[in-house]
Amino acid sequence: MDPCPFVRLIVESLALKLPLATKPAGPGVHPSATPCFCKIRIKNFPSLTALLPLSASTGESPPESTASALGFHLDGATLRRLSGKPVTLRVSVYTGRMGSTCGVSSGKLLGRVKVSMDFAGAEAKLCLFQNGWVKLGSETGKTSARLHLVVRAEADPRFVFQFGGEPECSPVVFQIQENRSQPVFSCKFSADRNSRSRSLPSDFTTNNWGWMRSFKGEKEWAARERKGWMITIHDLSGSPVAAASMITPFVPSPGSDRVSRSNPGAWVILRTHGHSASSWKPWGRLEAWRERGPVDGLGYKFVLVTDNGPTSGISIAEATMSVKKGGQFCIDSRIMRDSGLTTRSPVKGFVMNSTVEGERQVSKPVVQVGVQHVTCMADAALFIALSAAIDLSMDACQLFSRKLRKELCPDVHES
Repeated sequence: MDPCPFVRLIVESLALKLPLATKPAGPGVHPSATPCFCKIRIKNFPSLTALLPLSASTGESPPESTASALGFHLDGATLRRLSGKPVTLRVSVYTGRMGSTCGVSSGKLLGRVKVSMDFAGAEAKLCLFQNGWVKLGSETGKTSARLHLVVRAEADPRFVFQFGGEPECSPVVFQIQENRSQPVFSCKFSADRNSRSRSLPSDFTTNNWGWMRSFKGEKEWAARERKGWMITIHDLSGSPVAAASMITPFVPSPGSDRVSRSNPGAWVILRTHGHSASSWKPWGRLEAWRERGPVDGLGYKFVLVTDNGPTSGISIAEATMSVKKGGQFCIDSRIMRDSGLTTRSPVKGFVMNSTVEGERQVSKPVVQVGVQHVTCMADAALFIALSAAIDLSMDACQLFSRKLRKELCPDVHES
């Protein structure tokens, strides 16, 4: 498998140094006691925003503390479009709080910094565009506010895959290379409501796993739970190499029509173990639920299973995406730092992302995986299974007043 060229533009080591003579951000408020933030923009890319810590370092010394790194991802088509052309990164620094009041920005512009960049050859070498302190705007003299930042681009090649159809329709999965695509996996989806543990190790059915739930009155719950879904990923020879199995049914919370965060549904992501195609080993666990709030959202949490036992694990992704618009499921160390999920995590840099369409929309997930996380086809298949699980969770978390398509509950339609 050959990866696609990607470049990651990283903006890091952000900090602000304010002169004592700077005017207050508001009546009686000195900038040193006021939150400061910046907006980072590149033409044709979504802007990024970061809080700026204030620095008391002297001269050209590095700041004592800095903001979390931010980044832009440039694919092959973008690199070809930008190669040989001057590209400008603009950083606008504000005092005051982020956001807006009555449609008007609540921050006061302190100054701007521009960094010129050239991405020629960036997919093969490290490019450093800025490193150190710069003055804000056109101010001169020792009283100018100064911004510390590092701007660099590094190669970040990725394998790119796309489902040939919706996961529940048992599609072929293609590897995408520039304008070419070739089949690399096939999927087999099944929805057996009468079995929670088919094709799983025998100990998955014990309470030791902590992921299974027993319910009294199965008949009573038959129409109020979504269970038994499984998608198996096969290589081109037809051998199973990874799977996602719904280990905890998706059920509505009492008196509600939605899956709650306190009672999420869950998937286990499996890889083949040993030489037997019927022997599986858990790799990760994905939980999903329907978030309440101003924006109707699909909440999720992904845990990487460790060797310390089936109930142990390291959380490496947790977020919410819009049910209406969909979004991207992403595992990335930068996002983990912003979410406070870095404890004991083995994740370094970009791991994967997968597109997820909104509720009741046709979904053919596109999956990107960092090359450092793929040593064989079976590794890639794990991420394919995980992307299928998050996509199917959008369906599993639909309000229970709605009917699912027949592929997701064939026994109901047959009856």
